[in-house]
Amino acid sequence: MEQDEKVHAGHAGHDEHAGHELHDEHTGHDHSHHDPGQFRRKFWVSLALTIPTLVFSGGLQGILHLGGPQFPGSQFIPAAFGLAIFIYGGWVFLVGAVAELRSKQPGMMTLISLAIIVALGYSLAVTLGLHGMDFWWELATLITIMLLGHWIEMSAVMRTGDALGELAKLIPDVADVLHGDHVMPMPVSSLAVGDLVLVRPGASVPVDGEVTDGESDVNEALLTGESAAAVKRPGDAVVAGSINGSGALTVRVTKTGDDTALAGVMKLVAEAQASKSGAQVLADRAAGWLFYVSVAAAIITAVAWLLIKPDDPNFILERVVTVLVIACPHALGLAIPLVAQISTSLGARSGILIRSRSALEDARLVSVVLFDKTGTLTLGRQGVSRVVAVADVSEDELLQLAAAVEGRSEHPIARAISAETTARSLKKLRVTKFQSLAGRGVEAQVDGSLVTVAAGRVLTERGIAMGTSLVHATQDESREGKTVVYVMREDAVLGMIVLADVIRPESAEAVSLLKARGIRVAMLTGDSHEVANWVSAQLGIDEIFSEVLPGEKSAVVQRLQAGGTRVAMVGDGVNDAPALARADVGIAIGAGTDVAIESAGLVLASSDPRGVADILKLSRATYRKMVQNLVWGTGYNVVGIPLAAGVLAGAGILLPPALGAVFMSVSTIVVALNAQLLRRLTLGR
Repeated sequence: MEQDEKVHAGHAGHDEHAGHELHDEHTGHDHSHHDPGQFRRKFWVSLALTIPTLVFSGGLQGILHLGGPQFPGSQFIPAAFGLAIFIYGGWVFLVGAVAELRSKQPGMMTLISLAIIVALGYSLAVTLGLHGMDFWWELATLITIMLLGHWIEMSAVMRTGDALGELAKLIPDVADVLHGDHVMPMPVSSLAVGDLVLVRPGASVPVDGEVTDGESDVNEALLTGESAAAVKRPGDAVVAGSINGSGALTVRVTKTGDDTALAGVMKLVAEAQASKSGAQVLADRAAGWLFYVSVAAAIITAVAWLLIKPDDPNFILERVVTVLVIACPHALGLAIPLVAQISTSLGARSGILIRSRSALEDARLVSVVLFDKTGTLTLGRQGVSRVVAVADVSEDELLQLAAAVEGRSEHPIARAISAETTARSLKKLRVTKFQSLAGRGVEAQVDGSLVTVAAGRVLTERGIAMGTSLVHATQDESREGKTVVYVMREDAVLGMIVLADVIRPESAEAVSLLKARGIRVAMLTGDSHEVANWVSAQLGIDEIFSEVLPGEKSAVVQRLQAGGTRVAMVGDGVNDAPALARADVGIAIGAGTDVAIESAGLVLASSDPRGVADILKLSRATYRKMVQNLVWGTGYNVVGIPLAAGVLAGAGILLPPALGAVFMSVSTIVVALNAQLLRRLTLGR
């Protein structure tokens, strides 16, 4: 128990530092008026006070034709408890109304306050001698039901808004720092770039860094949305908050504090929660207009019934109170924010970070997705795509020789060949007398023989001929814009290694998923026509824009937008910023500091292009829920206000204020439950 308390205390302190301040800063939330715990407490206390108010209410007893308990002074019990409920339970609504009026934006709190103030004033007058029926029981039930509705609303909203706090909890407060052979616990906030941190099996990675020793599977689902763990070896990057697997890792700190990838994610989630979509603006405007409509309706109701029944002020007040109660725009005010909060949370769990709610909302209208090639559909680095061996060597032997000679080079070709030999688990050979051939290749002694790995022009310079099969293979690969290097032992050509930009394993499926949705897919690249044609052929992309300079990418987006076509641009955010900004929906791909790309409204933290299809799916589902809630919220008021005013009184249908409060709360609950159904949406593979 003691240990658990320490853990929770530690997390609480860290959350405040790492997540909650950022959350409040970007959302502008004043949690003192949106704490579900506050409304829960007030509801139960008010409910307890409401029961005796109902039991001793003379007005309610008269309506129900029931005889209640009576004793000297019992007639003042409803007033005492009703006044207590008004002060304790209703005060939060009065405070909210004052804030709305000060900002000149009257809304739901103002309407609630109008209703309870009217009920209080009339009930006090009746209690003090005015002829009529008191409203203490209705005042009590109205406030209690309003508190219940707010409790349900705020609980739902806070559950979706707590994503930032949950993210902050993923980072441990203490890290094990290596000082020589000693391990010293230190607060994460005290770490500096360059420190070496030991991450034990099963522990959370405390910082962004680079693995210097060890090998382990690391779960990065918080950032990528992918459940499969990634193998981390020396040289690989790890992010704060990811969960280490069964191996121990030594990590050199590369980023701390607000520079970490997780901090970037938290900032984006906070910005998304603070931003407003077009539907949200519409809902806010509708709620504002509803205030004026409801006040006007109350005035018209009062005047009309004053002319019809001038001798029954109690009935007139009842109609006015009912109009004000049923007009409270809780359902309308909740219609968009709750759906937006849930969609933000759903997206974050799937590696979709929403910087702009408008961007997510507009994604449903996209008909063309334009992918940048390098770094988006491909990994942006070369890899071995084919090995052709001749003479008496195998493909693996050819790679071993090439990797041995290239082992001391930092050239991208050398890294690609070394990566391929590692993937094939090939044994490393020892070399001597290594030398570079000035941009043409490298050579070294391997087992007493001179082995050269070089471009084709070295063969020409040395007058070395290659076999017919290699000539044809070279021609085929060159037509696709690939890079070819040859491996020679002394003056004999042993074979060739073909290198190309590595296509992401998920890219073909990403294109297929979009096409299945009826979306046009196009590709944009600065590479040659040959390279572009080869990549597009592998992925099934028909529209290609190749040899496009960075400054011309925006013009390509503009060309696709001709005729009102909605275009989503997907890029890595480095050279693609103008195009991302120009597109109707800009989607940046990548993690780390690239998460904070300012030109994109949406970010795929996982670098998985299949997430684009998820964005479209989430956008359509989100907008559908928003429309459903708006229709319910506005339609309810359109029907409810005339009914509350008594337009069907001639037919014997009159809506009491307490029943109006019940209907209002039911509409709020319906909207909240409908928004929660969005959680059933399945994203990812």
